[in-house]
This record gives sequence, structure tokens and C-alpha cells, in this order.
Amino acid sequence: QLQLVESGGGLVHPGGSLRLSCVVSGPNFASYALGWFRQAPGKEREGVSCVNSDQTPTYYINSVKGRFTISRDNAKNTTDLTMNDLKPEDTAVYYCARRYHFCTDKGDLYTHWGQGIQVTVSS
Repeated sequence: QLQLVESGGGLVHPGGSLRLSCVVSGPNFASYALGWFRQAPGKEREGVSCVNSDQTPTYYINSVKGRFTISRDNAKNTTDLTMNDLKPEDTAVYYCARRYHFCTDKGDLYTHWGQGIQVTVSS
């Protein structure tokens, strides 16, 4: 069955960088969107970014614009989220998610999710 697995999280100081990766395995024949979401303690889940099968980013949440970059490699069925100039408010569990066709920031519309990976930004 189709699975998504995140990697690359950890603990960094403010101003540091991390790159999260997500690999999609299993049957994966049609065009699909890959999104990154995050949920911080006590806060709602929010869509961070998303990229369609044409490898063009569709959106970034306002708080990460200019700092985060999403990319994907269709041959390898992977998506990366490069995070620069990290801030304490970026601390959250980050998830990659998949849905058929086009990007949306509405998490309820995604059909497959990874387990999540912790990103902690702290002094």
C-alpha cells in the first residue's frame, strides 16, 4: 500500500536550517500533489506548502515565505522542504501528505499522510 515517510527533523538553534524529506512508496501511478503541514502544541494544523506534479510550488503560508522552499523529484517520488532562518515559532510536528491532482491547504482533502517528524527550534 502507499506510504509516506518523513526524515530530516531535529533540534536546531534559531537562525539555523533543516531540510525535511518525504519519500512516497507503493502504487503511485497518477498525477498527485504533495503538501507539507505542521502542528504546534496547542495550535491548529496548518498547511505550510504544496507542490503539484509539474514541480511548481503552489503556495507558502505567509509566515514562512522567503525562508522555506519546497521541491519534488518525480522520478524518485520525493518531496523536500528546505527551511532556512528557523524561528522558535516554527517548532512543530511536520507531516507530508498526498492527494490526487491539485494542491490545497485544506488538510482534510489529503488522502495519505506520513507519521510526522519533530522540528524543534530552541536556544
